[in-house]
Amino acid sequence: MLRNLNQRKAILVIGDVLLLYLSLFLTSLIRNLGEAYQKFLIQHILPFSILYLLWIAIFYIFELYNLSLIWPKIEFLKRAGAAFSTCLGLGMLFFYLVPVGITPKTNLLLDILIFSFLFLIWRRILYYLFSSQLSENLAILGKNPLSLKLAKTIKAQPQLGYKFSGFLEAKKNIFSQLKKRKINLLIIAVNISNSPKKLIQELYQCLTLKMSFMDLAGAYESLLYKIPIDFVSQAWFLQNLKEGEKKVYDKLKRASDIILASLLIAITSPLWLIFSILIKLEDKGPVFYKQKRVGKNGREFWFWKFRSMKEGAEKKGPVWAKKKDPRITKIGRFLRKSHFDELPQMINIIKGDISLVGPRPERPEFVKKLEKTIPYYNLRHIIKPGFTGWAQVKFRYARTLKDSHEKFQYDLYYIKNRSFFLDLGILLKTFQLFFRRG
Repeated sequence: MLRNLNQRKAILVIGDVLLLYLSLFLTSLIRNLGEAYQKFLIQHILPFSILYLLWIAIFYIFELYNLSLIWPKIEFLKRAGAAFSTCLGLGMLFFYLVPVGITPKTNLLLDILIFSFLFLIWRRILYYLFSSQLSENLAILGKNPLSLKLAKTIKAQPQLGYKFSGFLEAKKNIFSQLKKRKINLLIIAVNISNSPKKLIQELYQCLTLKMSFMDLAGAYESLLYKIPIDFVSQAWFLQNLKEGEKKVYDKLKRASDIILASLLIAITSPLWLIFSILIKLEDKGPVFYKQKRVGKNGREFWFWKFRSMKEGAEKKGPVWAKKKDPRITKIGRFLRKSHFDELPQMINIIKGDISLVGPRPERPEFVKKLEKTIPYYNLRHIIKPGFTGWAQVKFRYARTLKDSHEKFQYDLYYIKNRSFFLDLGILLKTFQLFFRRG
């Protein structure tokens, strides 16, 4: 399943790259008659190639390579519009600041208009191909709330490449059901280790059908990018969390954390002064706010932010933040909306309390509650927490125990799959937060 999804994403990227260069070629033909277009292409190919690389990164940031968003509905069109506007602005800035020998104002606008037209057609064609001509039959063995939710996702998003053929009836012959429905992938949503021997033998006989098998946890990981903690057991953690293999990665990550955090402090230092003055002017209270948070191996540390709440806002103890929290100051509302209140955490990164990427650290009071209600929640602390994380870019701000349960499933996905490529992707996607409300 994962290989199939990755191949589809690769088709999206490769197609976009080809269309970008086709747009440049068409722009050169429209703007230059006769053989002059060849000279135009030679002048423009290198600077536009650099710009296209940046545009592909912007498409990634705006989730335009998310398979669930290739169908042209409102959400897709909103993201595409924001992405193209950002690309146009970046292009204008690029040609203004970088001495590349050309200032293609009209050419840039024409190029992006042609590409946006081709882009929408390309996405429509891919949706049709992915959802009908290039799909596989999928069935699920075992009906429970998690498998029902997965089935709903698969049916709602045919572009993922799977036609849901329904749930198998455990009391009937499994082999004949799979053969009759021509199933290519079976998701097993039952605990095999506790299943009757007859069921295991039947599944073993199905190997001759040359189809693929996947457990529910694997399907959730591939399609929803999270781990269903209510389904996995302790054995799953022993098989999948290979912390001993991450030692080199952790050391290199620590070095990159120090370099990037120091660079970010240097770049944003004028903002620190401006925010400090504005916070002081509003209520003359302290500029910074510190909280105790739980870090790696359960160690507590002081977590720094620009103060966004009124003084004494938590005299009665810590509570979940609300959407329209009356405790937030005027400048605090801006700082939270723009996420600039998080900038002092660069100091936490340099000190080694947190990393740039990882599960967001929680307060000790909340951790005690969450460990009692969420299975395996203590495993969240086997790695260093982060300034941003997979849960932050995939889910909303946690305001309830239910939200924290959902976010932990994304955190667990990150703990299992963390790598430099995933970290880079999370850092890029973090820019979405500046365009997200709430």
